Amino acid sequence: MTDEGQRTTPGQGLINGLAVTFKTMTRRSTTQQYPDVEPELPPRSRGVIALLEENCTVCMLCARECPDWCIYIDSHKEEVVVPGAARPRQRNVLDKFDIDFALCMYCGICIEVCPFDALYWTPEFEYSELSVLDLVHDKDRLGDWMPTVPPPPAHDVLGEPSKEEATAARKAAGPGAPTAAKTARPTTVRRTPAPPAGTAPDDTPDAGPRPAPEPGT
Repeated sequence: MTDEGQRTTPGQGLINGLAVTFKTMTRRSTTQQYPDVEPELPPRSRGVIALLEENCTVCMLCARECPDWCIYIDSHKEEVVVPGAARPRQRNVLDKFDIDFALCMYCGICIEVCPFDALYWTPEFEYSELSVLDLVHDKDRLGDWMPTVPPPPAHDVLGEPSKEEATAARKAAGPGAPTAAKTARPTTVRRTPAPPAGTAPDDTPDAGPRPAPEPGT
């Protein structure tokens, strides 16, 4: 029975299902022969996360912003003696940086919030394991994914230069060299002040001396 209360032909649903089956059987299969044939992925696919250890400052932003709490970081402080400084400085040394990909939801928040570009997406996705415990990648294994990071897209020639490019160009030009901010100064426009209310245009200082009135007027 249908919603309108009309009786349908017995076996109509089976016939409709077989029609779809026979229609699909006549089409060419689009199955990819993986792993014999590598799939064609977009250049910026989200596969696994790579770590550039020397850029990490242990600011903990990625671990705090992770919605799954799958990033584990540990560090210690070391004193660095700077010649001429009154006292040694301290810096954070990264001891542990693990990502549990069994919990990761691949949202990319950790990569977006990193202020020093220490985390990158790579299109590699073949890192399955027989044990779920092996899906925890330490900093050494995360660093091994760095050669697979694709290059960034080309910069738009009509757009503004990035901060890094502007800084490099300023250093290459040397001190005192003109920059885009110095050369692109707005032109100064002088405006004549409007005369006070209730006065004629000849009463302004720029109008000059007024002629003497004629006798009898």
